[in-house]
Amino acid sequence: MISLLILLSSIYLLFFFFGTQLSSFSKDLPHLEKQFITVFNDLQRWVSRTFDVNTNEQFKYLNEGLNKLLSSSGIILGFTLSIFSSGLGFMFFCLLFFIFILNYRRILNRFIVNVFDEKHKGKVEDIVSEIQNMTKKYISGLIIQIFIVSIITSIVLSILGVKYAILIGVLTGILNVIPYLGIVISMLIACFISFATGSASTTVYVFLAYIGIHAFDGNIILPFVVGSKVKINALFSFIGIIIGEQLWGISGMFLCIPALAIIKIIFERVEGLQPWGKLLGEEDKPTKKKRRVKISETITLEEKD
Repeated sequence: MISLLILLSSIYLLFFFFGTQLSSFSKDLPHLEKQFITVFNDLQRWVSRTFDVNTNEQFKYLNEGLNKLLSSSGIILGFTLSIFSSGLGFMFFCLLFFIFILNYRRILNRFIVNVFDEKHKGKVEDIVSEIQNMTKKYISGLIIQIFIVSIITSIVLSILGVKYAILIGVLTGILNVIPYLGIVISMLIACFISFATGSASTTVYVFLAYIGIHAFDGNIILPFVVGSKVKINALFSFIGIIIGEQLWGISGMFLCIPALAIIKIIFERVEGLQPWGKLLGEEDKPTKKKRRVKISETITLEEKD
């Protein structure tokens, strides 16, 4: 029950935060509209000069496209409602599964151990224990990573004078859980808002800032906070993201890396499957000492496994 209350409280706080931020964001929509009208007019003039297509012809093409879009508005509305309803249903069933799995976790654990032959019992128990420890460390490290990335991004965007820096920072921290794609999506959102509410030079600075944040996250935060135990190479990370999105939507994109890490641990411990475990991981490198960063006399960070 305590775990369930923590989960519900976290979800409520996230919805409350984004709700309050988006309500203030909606007040700036008229300004955004004016900004985009200006950009659209500049784009029209550029198209007219470059491709020799006058304004009337451009509007004709736009009207044809809008008519096709509006003719399928019923399909779009039905699709939007289906996504919304399926999302609510997914959250409801997630809570049910969350309760059931916690309640019957010992039965599930005994089943996984007992389903194999007696001679494999010791190895299976070691694999299950390693997966449990890896999952706990990964989730706790991931939460810390989200907080650090959110704080750094919010501070950097505030220094650059970007509106809604805290909103974008928190969104960046959450989306950063999705490998590679998350930081790109959040960067596009930040550049879009900075361009709409600021200037082109600010947008360039935001783009460069996100590159720096991603480099800092990959080389400092991830090794020291999350560790390399769930390190999956980029190729299979993208494959996992695509498969996860097809199976479970956005939640599948978040869960693909820990799922692949669990599969990697199993492959590495089962005879005949070790090559598959190495295929999922990074290239073997010479053994090197763990990096240490001394924060103060009493606080020293050490790179995790």
